[in-house]
Amino acid sequence: MSLLKTIFTWWNGATAGIHFTVARRGRFVGQDELGNRYYEARDDRDSYDRGRKRRWVVYNGYADASKVTPDWHGWLHYTFDEPPTEAPLLRRAWEKDHMPNLTGTIYARRPQGAIARGGERQRATGDYEAWTPE
Repeated sequence: MSLLKTIFTWWNGATAGIHFTVARRGRFVGQDELGNRYYEARDDRDSYDRGRKRRWVVYNGYADASKVTPDWHGWLHYTFDEPPTEAPLLRRAWEKDHMPNLTGTIYARRPQGAIARGGERQRATGDYEAWTPE
């Protein structure tokens, strides 16, 4: 990422201030398959009232919370004490891979009849009777 982009665009990745804060106060914990990097505070100075060290994520590219995978989400929110790099989350055979929320992007699902696809839908069949108020 170019230096100017790092300094001036907070929505397209980590800014220079984030890099400075992470280098000074953060300890790298791990990285997920989407390229997001996870950190924890080095000492208790940056802890919450219950003595838990702060945890945070630096997104790879555009900052979108739905890009955090379930195992890292659990670690960020103190559901798990150990990060997924040390204690991976058990995956069931029927579970699908994590996918970020694509609403509002060009990859969003557009079912048949959606306005984004031209708005044409199938006509109602004979078993449908529209309600009209009296």
